[in-house]
Amino acid sequence: MRQLAPVVRTRRMTAADLPGVMEIEKEAFSNPWSLDMVKKELTQEWSNVLLLEESTPWGWELRAFAIFWIVADEVHVLNVATHVASRRKGYGKQIMDEVITVGRARQCRIGTLEVRRSNVAAIALYDRLGFRTVGLRPRYYNDNQEDAVVMIMDL
Repeated sequence: MRQLAPVVRTRRMTAADLPGVMEIEKEAFSNPWSLDMVKKELTQEWSNVLLLEESTPWGWELRAFAIFWIVADEVHVLNVATHVASRRKGYGKQIMDEVITVGRARQCRIGTLEVRRSNVAAIALYDRLGFRTVGLRPRYYNDNQEDAVVMIMDL
């Protein structure tokens, strides 16, 4: 019997979503954003926080989120994370597709992001989405001095 694809939706984050977002943030990153940092993104006019949720028998469950800024004609991705139990199921690609869609709808011409050099899975995802590597930011990450790969895409 063929399994049906999960029903998912994306929506903007509200303050009520902070506990779920912070749970994913803390499990996804060795140096997670603080609660105050995520809260602040809800107050900036240029900031966007999108959630990707899956319909379950118990209601909508958070699977991934993305934090990004739209400044002038650029969509700049700051943070993307998927719930640890939901990885390798396409949710990261789906939330990034939505980020790109929002950027295009807002007349952005380019997308930019930085990603840890060691995050091979994320780099591969961004490559598949059409981002290309344009440089490195040496010792970009404070926690371990790891380099960041700078990636851009034309929208």
